[in-house]
Amino acid sequence: MRNDDESGFVSRTISAPDGLRLYARDYGGDSSSSSLPPIVCLPGLTRNSRDFHDLALLLSRDPVAPRRVITLDFRGRGLSAWDDDKSHYNLAVEAQDVLATCVALDIPKAVFIGTSRGGLVLHLLAASHPDILKAVILNDIGPVLEKEGLGNIRDYLNRDRKPTDWNEAVAILKENHGCAFTALTEDDWHDMARAIYTVSDGKVLADFDPAIAAQMKSLDLEAPLPDLWPQFEAFQTIPLMVIRGENSKLLAAATVQEMARRHPGLATRIAVGQGHAPILHLADIPAAIRHFLATI
Repeated sequence: MRNDDESGFVSRTISAPDGLRLYARDYGGDSSSSSLPPIVCLPGLTRNSRDFHDLALLLSRDPVAPRRVITLDFRGRGLSAWDDDKSHYNLAVEAQDVLATCVALDIPKAVFIGTSRGGLVLHLLAASHPDILKAVILNDIGPVLEKEGLGNIRDYLNRDRKPTDWNEAVAILKENHGCAFTALTEDDWHDMARAIYTVSDGKVLADFDPAIAAQMKSLDLEAPLPDLWPQFEAFQTIPLMVIRGENSKLLAAATVQEMARRHPGLATRIAVGQGHAPILHLADIPAAIRHFLATI
């Protein structure tokens, strides 16, 4: 279990294009390996910068090739401000927030890691601002989303079960995700809880604006789902890696195969014993990421 997830980085505050306050963690900003492009990590739908803490420490303190690592809280998540206009919780606005963050932190080009929704944002950036993408790692996400996985996300986000303490928070996570994340130890479950939940007024609460979960209630899984294959084509000239959870219900193995057909240079890795979305600092995933980074 992590002993401290509040050190090893500098806290940054950024102003979004509409003035909303965004928060990011800056790991290894004083790294001597300034010639290496930094890494920018984008979290999932209701997740935040803490998801990447252990991976960011590993990469920013790498003995051979340390890198600057930025982990972002999208608006309405973590320490970023909640938006009064709930319609702004969308991919287009979040893509603009990423661009603003890169400008504010003087990052003209970076390696991007996008988990789930963060990877969808990267599809938009590949189509609109490919020059900012030195390379991309997609964590359990691609241009096609499976209805079963979306339904699972919708259902567990809207059960609205509130933990009374950290142990109950862990119990809720196991109830929602235990079957998919068989590789996790007890310490891993507690780490996940600390990344997802926060404490406010003595209460353990999910660390995001409830309006984000409420958006999922209107999701119509009977209607055809749009795909992002046109945007995916924009990755053609960009080094690309995809990590798929072995038990993922959101990213199908067949989609990964089609991604590899369309992007012959695609690097792939299976996160054994994990579902949606894999925890990136566990097992052999950091080594796979380091190997991919060394090829860039």
